[in-house]
Amino acid sequence: MTTGDQAVVLRLPVLRALLAQGLAVALVVVLVYLLALLPWRMSLFSVALLQGVLAAAIGWRLGLSRWWLWINLAFLPALLLVQRADLPAWLFLLGFALLLLVNWNSLREQVPLYLSGRKAQQRLQQCLSEREPTQRFVDLGCGTAGTLLQLARQFPRAQFVGVETAPLLFLLAWLRCLFQENCSIRYRSLWQVELGEFDVVYCFLSPVPMPRLWAKAQAEMRAGSWLISNTFEIPGVPADRLLEVNEGRQTSLFLWQMKGAVIR
Repeated sequence: MTTGDQAVVLRLPVLRALLAQGLAVALVVVLVYLLALLPWRMSLFSVALLQGVLAAAIGWRLGLSRWWLWINLAFLPALLLVQRADLPAWLFLLGFALLLLVNWNSLREQVPLYLSGRKAQQRLQQCLSEREPTQRFVDLGCGTAGTLLQLARQFPRAQFVGVETAPLLFLLAWLRCLFQENCSIRYRSLWQVELGEFDVVYCFLSPVPMPRLWAKAQAEMRAGSWLISNTFEIPGVPADRLLEVNEGRQTSLFLWQMKGAVIR
């Protein structure tokens, strides 16, 4: 495997999590062996918990998001507890299926699930309040539609669209927005969305798709429309406007107004 191939692989959160698990297991094996030379023995659960702590720490160093760190921390201890509880095998299959349905985009497009926090929603409300009340807004990868639904209720004269391809997240988002007249959810890849239909395009993705998204935005978005990215910048393209968020990993909202128009 070349250096470039390795770099692409390590962009996938699930593979970074597996790498963190493997390194943590190797470190724990060495530690347990060294402790065996001394009159000190660790219980099996203590070993599993230590491995989880190390896996979470390594995952943090590899840049995994917060919810992946919790998975790394709990994976081996939870597996041990489940084994002792003698639960039916179908529960493991169900858990795997739910994880896959939620993290579908992480595997296909290297976009893990990020949920916009309350401060980010407030900043988005500030942005939209400066525009015409009949604007059209799209959330590329809307997750459970929490942000989209909040904005739709705040701006009833605007139209809001969310797109999502993770099956379980799409179903939850669709159900939540079912009775919100100015809000709709589409099962569609963000690359199949015609961005020229919207005045504001919002995303909270990952560093990987941002250059491609910028090329798509330049080709499709109208003059004066906004592209807003939560946390992730476009390499080599300074934002026209920056709104601080400072909410966990959500550092800022980056705003670009298309085709040379000036943001007030």
